[in-house]
Amino acid sequence: MDVTVLSFVLGAVLCLTLVWKISQLVKAPSDKLLHALTLCIVCASLSFPLGTKGGTRWLDALIGTGTAKLLQNVFLLIALYCLSWFFLQSAADRDTGSRRARRELIPLGVTVVVITLAMVATPRGERGHVYATANMQLTGVFVFYLAAGLYLVYALTVSLWWTVRHLRSATAPLATGLRIVAVALAGMVMAGSVRAALNVVRRLGSEVPSPVLMGAKLVLDLAIPLFVLGLIYPPMAVKWASARLWYHRYRTYHRLTPLWAALHQTFPEDSLGKAPTGTWRDALRLTGVHRRCYRRVIECRDGLVRVSPYIAQLAAQQEPLDEVGLDAAARHLPAALSAYAAGDPAPSQAVPVVLPGSDDFEDDLRQLTALSDALKAAPRTLTHKGS
Repeated sequence: MDVTVLSFVLGAVLCLTLVWKISQLVKAPSDKLLHALTLCIVCASLSFPLGTKGGTRWLDALIGTGTAKLLQNVFLLIALYCLSWFFLQSAADRDTGSRRARRELIPLGVTVVVITLAMVATPRGERGHVYATANMQLTGVFVFYLAAGLYLVYALTVSLWWTVRHLRSATAPLATGLRIVAVALAGMVMAGSVRAALNVVRRLGSEVPSPVLMGAKLVLDLAIPLFVLGLIYPPMAVKWASARLWYHRYRTYHRLTPLWAALHQTFPEDSLGKAPTGTWRDALRLTGVHRRCYRRVIECRDGLVRVSPYIAQLAAQQEPLDEVGLDAAARHLPAALSAYAAGDPAPSQAVPVVLPGSDDFEDDLRQLTALSDALKAAPRTLTHKGS
């Protein structure tokens, strides 16, 4: 994959995730786990532009050569600390997790101090080189990359350990998200370990093939968006399931229209009135479309109860029955509504019409939807009064 395209994808993923996490944090400002995860994404997002050529040139020209590289690594290390903080907090009670998180500040602080001193000790002309061309024979350069790399491997290993532990007891979709996170963390640990080993090899004066360096960087670059994907997968899976349910309810609501329109035309007084809110936002929410669908089912049932004696009378002309099934109801409903509208007296008491097999709302919804579909498919000559 082209490096520019990969960088663009990574930047887009980080920006979208950052906006989403901040919006979640605004809704739940007291959630400590969300604090840790949001801060992790914030630091990763701040680190990303400092690693680009444009960001490096701008900041180095503004402050001094090497500033962009130092801040990029500091933000990345803080992001890794926040990640381990998230897992430590989620794996224990609040007090225990807080104590562990405070202890983890020690290696982070030591690493930040070490890489800062190493950058200061590096000659100015050598500070701006990327990792592949950095001179590991210089002690400042070697210490900078080795210290940052070792902390990266350490923090990622801690996070991977807790991820695998959580995975054992997690259920879908959280388990799927944790598997993606575990694969991404394992890739980061592998890439970080390879780069740390290569630091020593280059320090000893041996040459490292360029494809090996680029391969380690590519694994790391691919693992980062994969890691973000794992973090957002569980809530996105829930959102997707909710969207599918919303679409199913929306379609069912409109599939009931032929039956509801025919009954409502004859029994307008059975309408339950408007929903509590009629805004487009309410219509887009799952609760809004569910409420409308539920009201439509109630109105259809009320209308069917009132017209059921007429349907039963028409159906009984062909065969005796104790209740009216789907086919008979669809066949005789238009004529029954016409008889009611004409003022014909009710021939008998109400009889069951297209009863569901259980008290489950979904079963009732399926029966009425099937009746509405059958009514819609009936010949136009039979439905001129109710459609």
